[in-house]
Amino acid sequence: MCGRRAGGILAFMALTAPAHDGVATQAVVRGHELIKRYGEGDAAVDALRGVDVAFDAGTFTAIMGPSGSGKSTLMHILAGLDRPTTGWAEIDGTRLDELSDHALTLLRRRRIGFIFQSYNLLPVLDAEENIVLPLRIGGHDPDRDWLYTLVDAVDLRDRLSHRPAEMSGGEQQRVAVARALITRPAVVFADEPTGNLDSASGREVLSLLRRAVDEFGQTIVMVTHDASAAAVADRLLFLADGRIVDDHTSMSIDAILDHLKALR
Repeated sequence: MCGRRAGGILAFMALTAPAHDGVATQAVVRGHELIKRYGEGDAAVDALRGVDVAFDAGTFTAIMGPSGSGKSTLMHILAGLDRPTTGWAEIDGTRLDELSDHALTLLRRRRIGFIFQSYNLLPVLDAEENIVLPLRIGGHDPDRDWLYTLVDAVDLRDRLSHRPAEMSGGEQQRVAVARALITRPAVVFADEPTGNLDSASGREVLSLLRRAVDEFGQTIVMVTHDASAAAVADRLLFLADGRIVDDHTSMSIDAILDHLKALR
């Protein structure tokens, strides 16, 4: 790590490191008795079946499970991108079911960061413009010190004027990571963030997410099918048939693969 990048990160760590030394953390994301039902009558299908879950501040959680287990549905409801049939989700102390559509949009913009498999960058904007877009949409100017702390953390200082078409997939996803963090959100939801990347670029992005937790005190909830990605997390939730069936602290890749095999 170069001196400039290390200096920026260490300076920010002093301001944002999560409380430890016996101080209890507080859940920033909750889901209570979440049920998501599609269809009616005999044709009804429950994607979620009464899920209770909470995520503490400054933690990195991976959500895994077989196809159709409900992991993406759970993330979408917790992130306010979908609404449960019954039950409720909460972000940073705010119940999402009590918000109007407009208020929910504002909360997502200000308190939630998103990282998608397909990057979701605007092709007409350069890297810097894509990073600060969530702030610009809300009518805010970026904190330049924070912006460049992020830029250096994702190693994109010399790529800021490049548009997505001029960058590799790994570089685009690093832009997306910086964009997700620019508002200092309560939580970042990552949906298969390494799914479109080669193994080297995937490891780089996972390292950035790990550092965001360890150095910036960020809370990250990641849906993934990749055992090597999940092994980076502090906590692993396993879903099957719309229910949480296991909740583990960090696991090795081999242990994760064995667990997934058993669930199938």
